[in-house]
Amino acid sequence: MSKGTIKRIFLSALLLLSVLPSRAQNEAYNSYSPYTMFGIGDINKQGAAWNKSMGGVGIASRDKKVINYLNPAAVTAREEKSFLADFGLEEGNRIYRQGDYTSANNTFNIHNFVISFPVYKSLAVYSGFTPYCDLGYSVSNEVTDPNVIGNVGNVTSYSKGFGGMSDVFIGAGIQVVKGLSAGVEYQHLFGNLEKKHAMEFGNSSFRSIYSGYSMNLKADAVKFGLQYEFPVGKTLTAVAGATYKLSANLKGTVQDYEYNNISSVIDTSRNVITDLRKNKGLVKLASEAAVGVALRGGEKWTAEVNYIYSDWSNTGMDKVPGFANVGNAVFSASRSQSVRAGFSIVPNRNDIRYYRKRITYRGGAYWDQAYCQLDGNNIDAFGLTFGVTLPVIWNNGVSLGVDLGQRGLHTGSMIRERYVNFNIGINVFDIWFLKHKYD
Repeated sequence: MSKGTIKRIFLSALLLLSVLPSRAQNEAYNSYSPYTMFGIGDINKQGAAWNKSMGGVGIASRDKKVINYLNPAAVTAREEKSFLADFGLEEGNRIYRQGDYTSANNTFNIHNFVISFPVYKSLAVYSGFTPYCDLGYSVSNEVTDPNVIGNVGNVTSYSKGFGGMSDVFIGAGIQVVKGLSAGVEYQHLFGNLEKKHAMEFGNSSFRSIYSGYSMNLKADAVKFGLQYEFPVGKTLTAVAGATYKLSANLKGTVQDYEYNNISSVIDTSRNVITDLRKNKGLVKLASEAAVGVALRGGEKWTAEVNYIYSDWSNTGMDKVPGFANVGNAVFSASRSQSVRAGFSIVPNRNDIRYYRKRITYRGGAYWDQAYCQLDGNNIDAFGLTFGVTLPVIWNNGVSLGVDLGQRGLHTGSMIRERYVNFNIGINVFDIWFLKHKYD
């Protein structure tokens, strides 16, 4: 069996995996964190496994052998007639602490599938899907007062949420002039978010109360990107990059419901459905601006720094029922920021004697400030990342990464969340449309 046949079988397997439902809308958690109960939950850090192992950078990255979908302009960095694909998985492990209480949770999910190919000379396109946001939490409480239990029986209350939104995107980039590339990306976001609350009585003479929000959401967004590459020495090259994503109105419906039951008889006391299409601009996804600078030493090493900013304070996220408060904590939409830095180095990409010299080693660090505040406190996260890309058959590779970090603080009503996330990416590289010559 030829290498070309193996690659095509491999690509077919990836395409089959890509149609599997990666954003399950049942009570399985794609992500799990008490902080996801506010707004639309956790907004995922985008990028392939190799991006994440470099702290999440990519605004100024240009690599001919992997897909960088963080900047639409980066798609022009490629070998002529090359076809690229990237398939990613992620696994998260978290430990939470608030006061004297601790808990832990683990999640696993498909993260991305992206393909890219040239269209005409300096024009190339890419398309794929990735998670946009995740919702996952479960908090319960049992009344232990014997006087209450003696009168009404056991009383249990709980709040839980699950679901998420996915991002299906298509983009294109073109080299405008030598060194300058521009790109644009269209994103279609869609998914379901469920937030539930209940108070259940063990004594059947009392009515158990159930309430919550069921949200079926979608949005359309556009992102623009620029990259400018220029020499700064005989062996050094610098890249300046920038992206800007327009704000997007959330569409769909939000159902606000409450009902109680006794002896299997359901009595609905509230069922209000808000059609966001008829309330244009009621809730929005914020615009986002990002800039980055990278320095590259030939094909051997690269270092990059990114800054990302997004203002959510006027999105309505903290005013509309369903997105606003859950529980007693005061949620307010604010400004999100992120500073990311990363590097990669490969000792000798073409070494035929020592495999370890062809491995790409990566590392990075980041600081993220979430788009919301709790009781006036910022929710900050910081971490270190490490990873490698193992070459497999020519320019194909497997990227492995780990993210060690912490979010929130162990003070007041805040919850400290420490995590270890693992990322796996399969990078496919092939040359298509070659004309074979025979003697």
